[in-house]
Amino acid sequence: MSHDPGPSGVPPHSPERRAKPLSRADIQAQVRARREQFEEANEKITARTGRNLLSAIAIGVVLAGVMILSLVVIKELFMVLAAVLVAFGTLELATALRHANIVVPRVPAMVVGVAMVPAAYYWGAEGQWLVFAAGVVVVALWRLVDALVRRPRPSGLALLRDLGAGAFVQVYVSFLGSIAVLLVSHEGGQWWVMSFIVIVVLVDVGAYATGLNLGRHPMAPTISPKKTWEGLAGAVVAALVGGVLLAVFLLGQPWWVGLVFGAVIAATATVGDLAESLIKRDIGIKDMSSWLPGHGGFLDRLDSILPSAAAAYVLWVVFAS
Repeated sequence: MSHDPGPSGVPPHSPERRAKPLSRADIQAQVRARREQFEEANEKITARTGRNLLSAIAIGVVLAGVMILSLVVIKELFMVLAAVLVAFGTLELATALRHANIVVPRVPAMVVGVAMVPAAYYWGAEGQWLVFAAGVVVVALWRLVDALVRRPRPSGLALLRDLGAGAFVQVYVSFLGSIAVLLVSHEGGQWWVMSFIVIVVLVDVGAYATGLNLGRHPMAPTISPKKTWEGLAGAVVAALVGGVLLAVFLLGQPWWVGLVFGAVIAATATVGDLAESLIKRDIGIKDMSSWLPGHGGFLDRLDSILPSAAAAYVLWVVFAS
């Protein structure tokens, strides 16, 4: 059988008619073009959602993965991780409050926060409450002594505001954070902690994906302009589905407990996110810090986890204790 050589006189299946391999310069040009396309798309998503997509996903996955891994390997590792996160969260909040001229002693606040974590793990709720109460007193006395020796002295109203803020930092970061450790200290409690963390991640991802693609109606424009009702709906659906699967396959609970679990955590995660946004708006800052690119600070990642820890503990008491 003969082949038509074509107008060039070269047979169509000969090596001369085959495509030439790409040169190194061609490959580099294609890589640059794809990178520019990705960066352009990422900039559009960042402008719409207020986050850097790549770094936000990467840091969120790593942080959640480390938490879950610590729960699976050995529970004491989670206690250490929680102490580190409480320390950073306390430092961030105490530092951020200074933008509003509210002074919370950072060193004693961090020390008390860290001490509350092993107290909750080894001595239970009694130890947690004891360290919390003592911590509030220590931080308040520290601030009072500091106010007496410094010049100029703060006004009585400013000092009262500082004392209240010191107690708030201990409640919001240290106490709520140590509740997760308190739950881990109980038999099987690590699976409830793992489950509520997974649901918090699902809430975040569901709200992010749905809000990005379908978000049209702002949910709380004066507090967090990027959040939409469509995003909330996606978050609730993701939480309910995840709650049912986790309840049945991990917690050994009926499917309807998973619905309750998912709904409650979706609510506390959303409230926690909005509450921190409100705090930042009142202080006049965008992020608690810049330690986590794409996320802001550690507390910007813990905002949904902290109140959800308390809710998960209550659900554990009701359904599993």
